[in-house]
Amino acid sequence: MNHPTYKYFKRDISWLSFNYRVLLEAKDERLPVYERIKFLSIYSSNLEEFYKIRVSGYHSSLLESIDRDESVEEAKKTLVQINREVTAQEKEYDDIFNNMILPELKRNGIILYQTDKVEPFHQEYVKKYFNEEVFPYLQPMIIQKDDIHSFIQDARIYQVISLLKKKKKSDKLGYTYAIMKIPYTKIPRFIQLPSYEGNHYIMFIDDVIKANMQSVFPGYQIVDCFSIKISRDADFSLEDEDQKDIAEEILRKVRKRKIGAVTRFQYDKNMPDYFLQYLCEAYEIEEEELLPSGRYLNRADLSSLPNPVGNSLKQQLPQPLRIPELETNSSILRVLRKQDVLLHFPYQSFDYLLRFLLQAAFDPKVLEIKVTQYRVAENSAVINSLISAAKNGKKVTVFVELKARFDEMNNYLTSELMQQAGVKIIYSLPGLKVHAKLAYVRKRSNDPDDPIKGYAYLGTGNFNEKTARIYSDKGLLTSNKEFIKDIDEVFRVLEGKPYMRNFKHLLVTQFNMLPETHKMIEREIEHVKSGGIGHIILKMNSLEDKGMINALYRASEAGVKIDLIIRGICCLVPGQPFSKNITVTRIVDAYLEHARVWYFFNGGEEDIYLTSADWMQRNLHRRIEVAFPIYTESLKRQIIDILKIQLADNQSAAWIDENLQNVFKHNDQPPVRAQQAIYEYLKKSTGQ
Repeated sequence: MNHPTYKYFKRDISWLSFNYRVLLEAKDERLPVYERIKFLSIYSSNLEEFYKIRVSGYHSSLLESIDRDESVEEAKKTLVQINREVTAQEKEYDDIFNNMILPELKRNGIILYQTDKVEPFHQEYVKKYFNEEVFPYLQPMIIQKDDIHSFIQDARIYQVISLLKKKKKSDKLGYTYAIMKIPYTKIPRFIQLPSYEGNHYIMFIDDVIKANMQSVFPGYQIVDCFSIKISRDADFSLEDEDQKDIAEEILRKVRKRKIGAVTRFQYDKNMPDYFLQYLCEAYEIEEEELLPSGRYLNRADLSSLPNPVGNSLKQQLPQPLRIPELETNSSILRVLRKQDVLLHFPYQSFDYLLRFLLQAAFDPKVLEIKVTQYRVAENSAVINSLISAAKNGKKVTVFVELKARFDEMNNYLTSELMQQAGVKIIYSLPGLKVHAKLAYVRKRSNDPDDPIKGYAYLGTGNFNEKTARIYSDKGLLTSNKEFIKDIDEVFRVLEGKPYMRNFKHLLVTQFNMLPETHKMIEREIEHVKSGGIGHIILKMNSLEDKGMINALYRASEAGVKIDLIIRGICCLVPGQPFSKNITVTRIVDAYLEHARVWYFFNGGEEDIYLTSADWMQRNLHRRIEVAFPIYTESLKRQIIDILKIQLADNQSAAWIDENLQNVFKHNDQPPVRAQQAIYEYLKKSTGQ
């Protein structure tokens, strides 16, 4: 509920501020050029998904179907604001790419063609490549208004061409228009050309085709050729879905994504008005869907730009650290009987979690394994461990969240694979997504009064060994009996079994997370009122829920110091009378900051929770999320030290100010780049 005097940033405008911060990494000349190119790719990929999911809601006539407190008129204004901001960012993107990245590549002997005018020493190669590798896959079609014409597929690059019959007077009315999809599934986006005089040359496939366009239309004169791309609505909701039909229904809707409504029509800004108008009329493109762009679209493809020079132009990430207590003992399960182990990814190896699952699969005392699956890697080692466990006679249950956006098909296919091996699969809960990251290993108990024994893993990120190399997350391995009982209760909820609803240690959405979190905030307020110190540190990906924001505003007004480390969306407005004790830090660096950490000073007791939950409406009200406390003092101290390092970052961190600007924290303090400092801290703390 909105407070009459409190202010909030708009969710989607805040997200654009985050994505702009990603773009700013490409300007950082301290980074190797291919690291900067990576951030250009990430920026474009992020923006594509934003238009498919968020902007689609603004184009929808059912505005209430998306979680937004806006009238139709306000939504229209927001859409205009979004497109204006994106257009400005895209202009800066082009400036970075053309005036910073391309010259830096050239200084390193790499020349990326920005034209279809091929140098004489490459003409024969380009022509031969086109004729042999490209031409057989081209399917040009004539565009005619009010007639059957080609369907423009989602997120594919097309070239549109205006033509004149040869020997015909150049009259605008005599134009013929054609469209042709770049066959990117058959050929790479970038073509490495032969080196010349010590330089490496790379060419966009777009330009290879343009350079040979005349041979595609031999009876015509080529007048103009430009690239276009359409983004389509990829969002869908499933209300009151039936458990037994959910997989079929989700797969049906996933397939329909390819023909969703248009949310963005990107085109080369140099396209003449006559040409653009013809396309808009032919394909029924509305003005608010138009977004001028540069010569090259789908710039997320820059992630595959060839690097003929090698590692000297790339970011060199350190090798994951080893954990001594897990290295000196061959059995992780044996270690966990004596102590909890906290894992910091990607600073420490994800292999320990894989070993944990694999050892559980073969341990004769282990009877059962239960895991939640939100996003897993393709050909996942985690899934292979669960399949091995099932084949070894263990009872294995996996809760598969089929509604994990853009991972629906991968999750479905991996669940089918597990079912074939004897794994029990439970699909999504009606009306809820399950986002908690839990694994429960139940072992044989000789005590009939205490049958729930075993081991558990609780994490802030997915069971995904590929993203664990680049996502910064935390996970706890434990045999704590009290945790095990609570986790068993969570799985009873997921399995639809009778449950007690009595979580003593874990905080679980739909049950006790919201009230307990509000209590901890109020407790900090009471400490201040009693003359003590109130301090809260919250690290998460997104902060949007107005109920939680209001609680932080009240705490700030009471004098509680609040440090927020928010990577993405932040709807809380700093720098206001009601937020004068709140700072908001954003860190963007080599790893994606993904861990969620809650710190409450609590009069010096210092409570720490790790969690899968952001403070978004969807996380707190429409998902199953779990937060778990850290009780071991040495592990608690590790987390607090890492939070302090992140707050001290003055190299990769920025403040978010009252205008949603990213204000870099450069100061006269000794330089601290948090991700490097955390690696060194963990290295030192483990004696490496």
